[in-house]
Amino acid sequence: MLSGTFGRTGGLKIPRYIAQNDLTKAVWNINLSTSARLRSSSALESEYLHKSILPTDAFQASLIRLPIPALEKTCQRYLNSQEAVLDPAAFQRTSEIVKRFQEVEGKGLHEKLVAKDKAHKHTSYISEPWFDMYLKARVPIVLNFNPFMTFNDDPKEGYNQQLIRSTNMIVASMMFMKTLRAGYLDPDVYHLNPKKSDTESFRKIMKYIPNKFRWYGAYAYKAFPLDMSQYPRLFNSTRIPRIGKDELFTDTSARHLLVMRNGHMYTFDVLDKNGMIVSPTEIMSHLQYILSDTRPPPDYPLGYLTAENRDTWAVVRDKLLDAGNTEQLKMVDSAVFALILDDDIPKDPIEVSRLHLHGNGANRWFDKSFSLIMTKDGKTCVNFEHAWGDGVAVLRYFNEVFKLTTEKPFVHPDTQPANVDSAAAVKKIEFHLGDNLKQAISEAKSRFDHLVNSLDLGFTTTEKFGKNLIKEKKLSPDAIMQLSFQMAFYKQYGKTVPTYESCSTAAFKHGRTETIRSATMATKKTCEMFEKTGNRPSVSELQGMLKACSDKHGQLTKEAAMGEGFDRHLFGLKHIAETEGMPLPELYTDPAYSYINHIILSTSTLSSPAVLLGGFAPVVPDGFGVGYGVQDDSLGCNVTSYPPARDVQEFLRCVKQSFDDIYEVLNDRDPKK
Repeated sequence: MLSGTFGRTGGLKIPRYIAQNDLTKAVWNINLSTSARLRSSSALESEYLHKSILPTDAFQASLIRLPIPALEKTCQRYLNSQEAVLDPAAFQRTSEIVKRFQEVEGKGLHEKLVAKDKAHKHTSYISEPWFDMYLKARVPIVLNFNPFMTFNDDPKEGYNQQLIRSTNMIVASMMFMKTLRAGYLDPDVYHLNPKKSDTESFRKIMKYIPNKFRWYGAYAYKAFPLDMSQYPRLFNSTRIPRIGKDELFTDTSARHLLVMRNGHMYTFDVLDKNGMIVSPTEIMSHLQYILSDTRPPPDYPLGYLTAENRDTWAVVRDKLLDAGNTEQLKMVDSAVFALILDDDIPKDPIEVSRLHLHGNGANRWFDKSFSLIMTKDGKTCVNFEHAWGDGVAVLRYFNEVFKLTTEKPFVHPDTQPANVDSAAAVKKIEFHLGDNLKQAISEAKSRFDHLVNSLDLGFTTTEKFGKNLIKEKKLSPDAIMQLSFQMAFYKQYGKTVPTYESCSTAAFKHGRTETIRSATMATKKTCEMFEKTGNRPSVSELQGMLKACSDKHGQLTKEAAMGEGFDRHLFGLKHIAETEGMPLPELYTDPAYSYINHIILSTSTLSSPAVLLGGFAPVVPDGFGVGYGVQDDSLGCNVTSYPPARDVQEFLRCVKQSFDDIYEVLNDRDPKK
């Protein structure tokens, strides 16, 4: 049990048991652990978050590589997941197909994948095909890809005013960017024993270990460095539409911010010519100037185009360039990020979610690496384009900005804007639009309106219990949440369906994500037993089923975090066949493969004291998009669907009932009595 190696470690022996348990915890708790302490020196307080002893990329060269699972294990895990969602006849057929795949075509593809991986040791086997998957997708990125995360309100009275909060967030964002680019940002590390490793002495020791060995030095302290290769795309970046495959563009020389309000676009510099952050009161003045602009919305706001089919948008963009808009688009594409100022005051979480997920389309530029979207009352979110990266870099930025703006704000409710010439500093972007471009924008608006109007949203919580009670019963809070969704779907539709839960593989060089397939035979049986009316199982039997679901989910989570799921491996093998012009093996043409990748329940969670809520749209027309959170004494989820294919309100009613049923069993009571 304690022998063997973990991943590719250059011959260094690491106990498998320690690696699989400790590193899994590291990946699973990324969202709770990457917020660095402030270690500022007085000379740098106005420009940097902190100046880390270790360079930001200190561990990057020594990160262990994403493993390629054994083919036989991938095939068995695939079948285990298929068994929960297929009928017996279909499962038998798929089992025979998988057996042939493992013995024949799969074996050759696996060897090719391993050989390619060995020839590209600077990256992971999933990185290139994963970028391709996003960038070659032709569907609109709004709803289909871009998620959002909403900040909690600033707890201090007066600091959620739009002018105050936007100024503070701009300055904090620039400090984060400068800290990152100077190499001063503390590396992302999960500290299993913070008292031992989250210390100055640990950092000093790591500093003197050669680059290629630093990961192993950190491991000796039960500290697990995480991949930070996505961070350079966070600022000054945009996804540019191209025919067939989009392009990720970054221009780190640009010093200006893009601000959108009422469908109009403005820019002003947030860094001066020496790279110093413009004073907060000057930024405040420029924002006040924009907020005081009383012009009505433009008749043809370009933001709608970024919600188009990507090939359609690529064609229109070329027409924009031909019409003399090269410099205008360059200002948009190269901006440090987009600040979106809305005049709305949302009344409830549903209105917040709608504004932060898609808004009205006119006052958005969905292609930016991220946008800060802020309502009139200061409700703020990050809406981000997904091709360039996953949630790890975004959440680190999110946490740092929230911490800084709430603990050490730069302007206050009584702060007066600087007496500067904002009319000269703020540039309004004006586009040249002929009749053909106006027609394209009108068509884009029509399609956008139809798309977002087809979406339904809902939100529910329970305050009966949360993380504390679940842990007291020695169960996994995430497993119980996932079971709640399985039970809800079973209550509503009477079956178990393909389910996706995202899991980061940032503990590996150029890791992205792996899928936790949380619909299992354990959850299927539990759903059936909870709904059984005659010959009811005992409460102790139901409690045993909760334990079985928790244990199984823990195993799947561990495998996914360790890069040992089946989804990315099968995806990589398929990519090899396609890129080399080989015929696709029967496994990929089997209807069961299409079915298990038709994700009905797409789920994701982020736990952070900075996050109020988050969400995304379903990934298939007949699916649900489930963003959820687990707090100490409450549970909640934000759910989307496209009616009439799915009824989100009924699903939420079933989720609420599932919460109640589980609560009763946790308290030694039968929910049916």
